[in-house]
Amino acid sequence: MGEGVLRAVPGPGPGRDGDADEPLLRDLVGAALRRARLRQGRTLRDVADQARVSLPYLSEIERGRKEASSEVLAAVCGALGLRLVDLVGALHIDLTSRTTVSVTARTTANWGRPRRGGQASLTLLAA
Repeated sequence: MGEGVLRAVPGPGPGRDGDADEPLLRDLVGAALRRARLRQGRTLRDVADQARVSLPYLSEIERGRKEASSEVLAAVCGALGLRLVDLVGALHIDLTSRTTVSVTARTTANWGRPRRGGQASLTLLAA
């Protein structure tokens, strides 16, 4: 039985060929939290009070200006009636809808006729 290892190959980003920059996690988290709050028709004040965080701090998290700790994320998700897996799922959807990932697979398994050194390259496109 062969073992496989996938290693990410840097794609377009700052200082690389290509137009798209890799999004910052804090921007994606903030946007997902804001979407959830707005879908519920709730105010920043209401969610901040229930999560026991300051209104200005929650506003900065939603705008991607502050990187929230795991404790704050748990509190805000709880105030919104979300589980952490719901937030991570939303982030996964956001990332895969805009990302092309290139990986190099290295394996000892026999996948037809492997290249010398047992390496094969493949590009995964996410829709």
